[in-house]
Parts: sequence; C-alpha cells; structure tokens
Amino acid sequence: MQNSKFFPEIHGNFGFGCMRLPMNGNKVDYDEFCKMADAFIEAGFNYFDTAHGYIGGQTETAIRDCVSKRYDRSKFLLTDKLTEPYFRSKEDIRPFFEKQLAWCGVDYFDFYLMHAQDEKIYQKFKRCEAYETAYELKKEGLIRHLGISFHDKAEVLDMILAEHPEIEIVQIQFNYVDYEDASVESRKVYEVCRKYNKPVIVMEPVKGGSLVNLPKDADCVFRELGGGSNASYAIRFAASFPNMEMVLSGMSNLEQMKDNISSMRDFSPLSEREMQAVEKVCGIFRSLNLIPCTSCRYCVEENECPMKIRIPDLFSALNAHEAFHDWNSAMYYDIATGNGYGKASDCIKCGKCERVCPQHLPIRELLGKVTEAFGR
Repeated sequence: MQNSKFFPEIHGNFGFGCMRLPMNGNKVDYDEFCKMADAFIEAGFNYFDTAHGYIGGQTETAIRDCVSKRYDRSKFLLTDKLTEPYFRSKEDIRPFFEKQLAWCGVDYFDFYLMHAQDEKIYQKFKRCEAYETAYELKKEGLIRHLGISFHDKAEVLDMILAEHPEIEIVQIQFNYVDYEDASVESRKVYEVCRKYNKPVIVMEPVKGGSLVNLPKDADCVFRELGGGSNASYAIRFAASFPNMEMVLSGMSNLEQMKDNISSMRDFSPLSEREMQAVEKVCGIFRSLNLIPCTSCRYCVEENECPMKIRIPDLFSALNAHEAFHDWNSAMYYDIATGNGYGKASDCIKCGKCERVCPQHLPIRELLGKVTEAFGR
C-alpha cells in the first residue's frame, strides 16, 4: 500500500467520502455503513471525510455511531469542514465546531477544511476571520491539519493560497472529464496546488457516479482493456498525478467499497495503454457536447462582451448538464455568473461575440438554451 509522503498518519491514497452513504428510506443504513467501514479499515485505509451538510447532518452522527464508537481513535482519521451556511460571525464558529466534535464523537479532527471556497464565500470567511479562528483551534490541539475544499477558478485559488500560507492541504474536483473543462478548470487548479507545493485531495473522481454508467461506446473502450471497472479507471486516473495525497470516493454500498478497494489497495498508476483509453472516452464525451466551443475566449477577451457574460464557461456548464445531469453543472453555472458577471438571460443580442467566434457559433441562440437549462 502506498503511504503518504506529506502526512505519515494517512494510510494509502484512498479515502472514504461520506456524502453518499447507504440509505434505508431517508435514514442512513447503519448496518451497511458499518460493513463498509469495517471493509475499509480492514483493507488498511483510515481516512474518512464528512461535512455537516451531508445528508441533512446525518453523516456526522453516523460516523459517531458506526466508526467512532466502534474503533479506537488511533484506527481512523477524520476530516470535517466549516461550511458557510452554519455561521454568521466569528463568534459562531467555535460553538459550531464544538458541536461537530460532539456529533462525530471525537475530541479532535485530524483535518479541518474551510469548505467550498469560491471567491464569494471566501470573502465571508475573511470577514468572519474563519481562517484565523481555525488556526487558533489548531494551536489548541483540536485540529491537527488545516486545509480548504475548493470550487472556483484557478486564479481564485492562487489568491487564497498566497494570502494563507498556513493552509496545509487542498481538496479539489478532479476527474478525466473535468481535467480540461473550462468551467471547472481541474488541470489549472491542480497546477496552482503544485505551484504552492500543496498536497491534493481529490473529490468527485467519478463525477458523482457519471463516470460509472458510461455511454455504450465509452464503456466498450474500457471493456477492451480486459479488466477493471469504469470507476476503477476514473479513480486511478486521479491518483496517477504527483501531489495527489488521496482520492475520495463517495460509496453507497459494500459492493462499491469492495470494487474501489480492489483497485487501490495495491495501487498502480494508469499505464500508457490505459491513458490512451481514457483519452478515447474523453473524446466520446466531447462528441456528446451540444456546443462545439473551444474556449478560445475571443468572445469575452478580444471583444469584451458589454454584459460581462462568461460565454465559454456557460457553454461548458450546459454541456456538462446535458451529458451528466448532475448538480455540479448548476453550481459551476452559478460560479460563472457570480461576482458581477452576466447571466445568459442578460444577453442584449448585440452580436459582437458572433462576429469574432472562430467556430461561427450562433452564440445568441445558444445562450437562450443556457437560460432554459439553468433558469432566468
């Protein structure tokens, strides 16, 4: 098993993301979760990840009952997060943190992340001195390592890491489909982490399950390799990059857990042949895109859209929406239209963008489709 080069207490490079736990109706299925936790720990892994908002707050108490109460504290590492909706001021942070410790049934968190950082949320964290408060908790021994989880453009991450050198680890969305995606910027965000020599935790390696149930043509590409599940190729892709501390997987049943363990217990990076297969699958996904935008950005950089609409980013979000029908596409649409940037519905149909588009796209018409998908 591959051990951490940054944090020796981490065993292996595979973590249990607890956002999609097994459910029995609208409650976490404790019996199945216990079996999954047992298999995970017995395989030699020890990193659990949660946040208060997951499953309406149920994951923290499920971890308390299925992990903390059943295992010695030395057997597992636990990450929790400070999430924006749960505090309004600096004074709210410590009481909320103490509740999280109680909900999880632990005396300290091994890792504590400033959650879902983007440009807007980061400003609230700054106003409330959230980073400073978390660092004080670390000095008190209640947090072992301080980090962030991140959902925005690479330039925003660069700003945060420059302003907070105390950040020890960064959690980012990273998978083979989002690697070059203009709205997610996985590659660029990862490169910023490398620039600051920050170890990386990968979230969404299978894009919320979208890289498991692949289109038929894409599925055939991986089947021709003669072994491994679709999920295994996605997870191993993410883990194959330097500085990847670990890859989280949000598993919902014991079968998924066993499949992931089988590919990560004796981890090996993707071979050249496997990487070529991934490229073929990416090509198939690109062929599904409704909009053949190359993200050259002439429409926004060369011509300066008068309504400040990030046209390529909105097209990328729509493509993801149509290909995967997942929540991330809407989230990245919101990011692309935040902080004073225009929504698709703000288009005044001046046509300047179309006059400079090398692909000769009917941008005004396509922005109407974006509006239909994401609302006005």
